[in-house]
Amino acid sequence: MSTATATPRFLDEVRTTGLLALPLVLGHVSTGLIAFVDNTIAGHHGTDTFAAVSIGTALLWLPMLVPIGTLISLTASVSQLNGAGRAREIGPLFRQALWLGVGLSALMFVFLSGVPALLPAFGIAADIVPGATGFLHAIRWGVPALTLYFCMRYLSEGMHWTLPTMLIGFGGLLVLGPLGYALCNGKAGFPELGAAGLGIASAVTMWVQALAFASYLALTRRFAHLGLFTHFELPRMAAIWDLLRTGLPIGITVLMEGGLFIITALLIGRIGATEASAHQIAINVAQLCFMIPMGVAEATTVRVGHAVGSNDPLGVRRATWAGYAIVLVTQLVSISALLLGHDAVVGLYTDDLAVAALASTLLLYAATFQIPDGIQVLSAGALRGLKDTRVPMFIAMFAYWGVGMPVGAGLGLGLGWGPQGMWVGLIIGLTVAALLLGWRLRISSRRLLVRAAP
Repeated sequence: MSTATATPRFLDEVRTTGLLALPLVLGHVSTGLIAFVDNTIAGHHGTDTFAAVSIGTALLWLPMLVPIGTLISLTASVSQLNGAGRAREIGPLFRQALWLGVGLSALMFVFLSGVPALLPAFGIAADIVPGATGFLHAIRWGVPALTLYFCMRYLSEGMHWTLPTMLIGFGGLLVLGPLGYALCNGKAGFPELGAAGLGIASAVTMWVQALAFASYLALTRRFAHLGLFTHFELPRMAAIWDLLRTGLPIGITVLMEGGLFIITALLIGRIGATEASAHQIAINVAQLCFMIPMGVAEATTVRVGHAVGSNDPLGVRRATWAGYAIVLVTQLVSISALLLGHDAVVGLYTDDLAVAALASTLLLYAATFQIPDGIQVLSAGALRGLKDTRVPMFIAMFAYWGVGMPVGAGLGLGLGWGPQGMWVGLIIGLTVAALLLGWRLRISSRRLLVRAAP
């Protein structure tokens, strides 16, 4: 292929990936805003309510990363089947994914039912435990809807249609905001339920979003040929096991990275309130930046999977490099914003000068890991498109928990560097992950080229 031909095709791939990624990025923003809305309403209700919701939110979303990550295997499977012209197999696979989602939600329901009894053992203050328990016991009823929602979302994304993710995501916030405020504060004739009211509102929102997505999939002509809801199917363990075999390593990988940041926050919390507050501000900003490469990575999963299904190894490389190009640009923008505007960003969060000074410093550390963070998530997304998930799981374990956490804890707590030391651990862990995942992606893509060679 000549350079003149290759360049337009690459630019077309960049354009296609970018258009796929934009609604996904905004969809992630809407999901993140669920916790933001809960915390904002709780914070205005009272300190205990805020603490209870913060604890409940962490105990919900950390383990929830496993089913969310596991179900994302549906995206690559659907994309590969679509690329291979085997659309008739997508409906049966989707119905089995729904059964898997139900099973995973049952495990989460049991966990959320039992974990409140352990809160005193975690050292949670006695006056916070009732609110956290009420929040968790209420929101657990929304977990089945949440897993089913992600099944439908990943199906739609695998079919190159990401707009519903954005629209339904932000539509859910229109339900959560007023309902959460009313139930928490006792407005519009509702009793004042505090944290439990926010849990109820969040569960209702999850069901509204799931039902809206199901209605869309059932009624739109775009997916009519898939016959998604034409008939009922019992669970088929072979199909469910195939999804688990690909998806569970993804869930564990996502948990490894998410757990690194959460445990880092808990360790910094042992240092002092100022340090904990500054870290929370910096990590919130870093998470907002991360939503962009995460959305691009999911779009790359779809494009790579489609190329694999079409038996187009050069298309796999083109999709991967298009993803890298977009992530490099977006991460450079994030770096510039963090370097030039770190003081202004922190000013939006706090008026405490000590907290602001430390948070502003930590944002400079966040700028340092933008490139490796973008590379590692993009590489992981491309590997998902290749259905290469087991080795990346072990890479994540090693990079985050074999390198990042020991280095961070050793510097931050052992040598007394404080939060800065913990953030050095984050930077090193993400850098190691980026290097190793990039190496693994190179090996996997080369194998695909060899298999496709005549």
